[in-house]
Amino acid sequence: MREDEKKQLPEAKAPRNCDFSGHRVLVVEDNDLNMEIAQEFLHSLGVCCTGAQNGQQALEMFAVAAPGTYAMIFMDVRMPVMNGYEATKAIRKLERPDARQIPIVAMTADAFSSDIRMAQQVGMNEHLSKPISIERMTEVLEHWLQ
Repeated sequence: MREDEKKQLPEAKAPRNCDFSGHRVLVVEDNDLNMEIAQEFLHSLGVCCTGAQNGQQALEMFAVAAPGTYAMIFMDVRMPVMNGYEATKAIRKLERPDARQIPIVAMTADAFSSDIRMAQQVGMNEHLSKPISIERMTEVLEHWLQ
């Protein structure tokens, strides 16, 4: 495989006529390529994205943002500094009106039923298995943002 073929991203064509313009989400992902893919998918759906490299950074960004800034958080589970489970628990404990209601979606290659249960137990609302598909991401956005 040629070097330029390795770096091509999956094509991000939005299924159906989905438009989530006006919504801002926080994407928390330590892998640059995974971050780029998630943001490309979200941008193709009209979503404005802000990125964080780890759970601690996501917690800090959410804590200082005005309530309602983010409509949803897509949270990787395995990250350095603070993992997605720890970050979700910390966000849910914040004393602000949107901390308990904001949808937090696990993004992980861990797709066993025990992994899904763990995500729910820490306060995550949904689970996306990696590699992420734009179709599944669209379903999640439709469910939580409409």
